[in-house]
Amino acid sequence: MPRKRKLLAQLSALQSNSSVPPFDALEKLNAAPDGGSSPKSSKYFATEKKKSSQLEADFFNQPCISLAKSFLGQILVRKLPDGRELWGRIVETEAYLGGEDEASHSKGGKQTQRNAAMFMKPGTLYVYQIYGIYFCVNVSSQGEGAAVLLRSLEPLQGLDAMRELRSASRKGPTKLLKDWQLCNGPSKLCQAFGIDKTFDQRDLTQDAAIWMVPGHDLPGEQDVIATKRIGIGNRGEWAQKPLRFYLRGNRFVSVVDRKTEREMAATGHFSCS
Repeated sequence: MPRKRKLLAQLSALQSNSSVPPFDALEKLNAAPDGGSSPKSSKYFATEKKKSSQLEADFFNQPCISLAKSFLGQILVRKLPDGRELWGRIVETEAYLGGEDEASHSKGGKQTQRNAAMFMKPGTLYVYQIYGIYFCVNVSSQGEGAAVLLRSLEPLQGLDAMRELRSASRKGPTKLLKDWQLCNGPSKLCQAFGIDKTFDQRDLTQDAAIWMVPGHDLPGEQDVIATKRIGIGNRGEWAQKPLRFYLRGNRFVSVVDRKTEREMAATGHFSCS
């Protein structure tokens, strides 16, 4: 007990000479005899578990259309090699159902080396290249060969780094990109977040460089526009199916469907603003 009495005396002396709380002395008093401390003894000892709020496997384990809608409002996080973190709110997605979906890379259940990630467990990244230059990132869902394309993000953190990455991927002199131009499209998103083919088949629930965390104020059904997907005009009836989803009124969406929005307003889904 002599040790504790000595510390209490030091605390008393500190309190009589200063109005500032003696945190150092309090830390010593709460310390265990072996030099350790209990996280319950003071809020100053509390440590946040790394990525404690990230979305887990059960979130991704849902049907493709459901997952595409559920992604809206969630946050994609990318940790760069230099330690900087990029955060973006998902505002636009597309569902690719596999099987009979004529626009899907896995139509007819065809599995190749390129699309293997679409057949892996929900939450697996599928990254493919278009035009031999640009990348697009998808996330596998429930369903054989089904995956969700991430089309657009609302940048939240690390915007300067996003501009650097976008600039490095563009040829010739470039103008400073506005915030809404950073991630308003699937390839722009990948450029801004430094996502390339090396991310193919990575697990969003396990990877140290990319993951998702829950968003705040998630949208309601009335905030979501369901319309046709982009760039698949030669896929017959599948070109017209409402499998693209975006947040109504969000300026970071790549393509706004005014006609569908007017029709939804006319049927009472929401009021025109």
